[in-house]
Amino acid sequence: MDPFHVINQSLNDCHKCPRLVQWREAISIKKRRAYMGQQYWGRPVPGFGDPKAKVFVLGLAPGAHGSNRTGRQFTGDSSGDFLYSALYRSGFASQPTSVALDDGLFLQGLYLTSVCRCVPPRNKPTSEEIHNCQPYLITELDEVRPAVIVALGKVAYDIMVAILVGNKLQYIQSSLDHFPPFSHSLSVPINVSSWLVASYHPSRQNTQTGRLTKKMFDDVWNKVNIVLG
Repeated sequence: MDPFHVINQSLNDCHKCPRLVQWREAISIKKRRAYMGQQYWGRPVPGFGDPKAKVFVLGLAPGAHGSNRTGRQFTGDSSGDFLYSALYRSGFASQPTSVALDDGLFLQGLYLTSVCRCVPPRNKPTSEEIHNCQPYLITELDEVRPAVIVALGKVAYDIMVAILVGNKLQYIQSSLDHFPPFSHSLSVPINVSSWLVASYHPSRQNTQTGRLTKKMFDDVWNKVNIVLG
């Protein structure tokens, strides 16, 4: 059986975090005025992309009216607009926009997922909620076995470092007992064949204030392509 089907089925049945279950369902009922006629996904959002990818991208959590509405990672909001246009320019996405599950988008050599699979209030999952979702992330990493891991934001970076240092993955045994602190465009060798790259998260707060510009983001994906050779 397809291991990703097993992961996604387990996710679909997940009710480990009562606060997040209540929140995601409340949003799906209330909705945003612009999307009143749409059926919200309102469930944990699975990973998306190429199961044989060399690049594994980790975000934080679904957007309330983006992924929580559409059911696909970084789809249907401004963060996704910024991310997918960059992935298209760098050759990882088939098109520069991502608006719905059936819009024809596919990813080439890249798998995209998140630390938490349910939308959290104020976009801030608790430590326990992050811990509850971690087995899904570790299983995805073990299945994909990427050459490059890209962490979008400090939380994603810190979680990935904790996993790597804890040697919780079968195929990556990091020789480092510590990693440098998060900074944008940081790249750290995990071993002779794999890297961890960090970027600011493409949130509206970062992109509209100029903290993360189009050029800064393109430079990250150019670096990924260079690492891949």
